[in-house]
Amino acid sequence: MVERERETIVTTDSGRGGGTLLAVVLLIVVLVVLFLLFGSDLLGGGATDGVTEIKADVNVTPATTN
Repeated sequence: MVERERETIVTTDSGRGGGTLLAVVLLIVVLVVLFLLFGSDLLGGGATDGVTEIKADVNVTPATTN
C-alpha cells in the first residue's frame, strides 16, 4: 500500500479582528470623553461650581396666651 502524507493548513481571517479592536477603542474614547465632561462633578460632590447662598431671615414671635 502507498502511504500518503496529508497536510492541513488552518488560516484565520485577519479582517474580522480589526472590527472588534475598533469597537473597543471607540468605547474607551467615549468613556474618556464622558469622564472629562461629567467626571469632575461626580467626583467633587456635584455643587462645587456656581454655589448659590440663600439667606433666609425668619422672625419668630412667641405665642401669646390670654
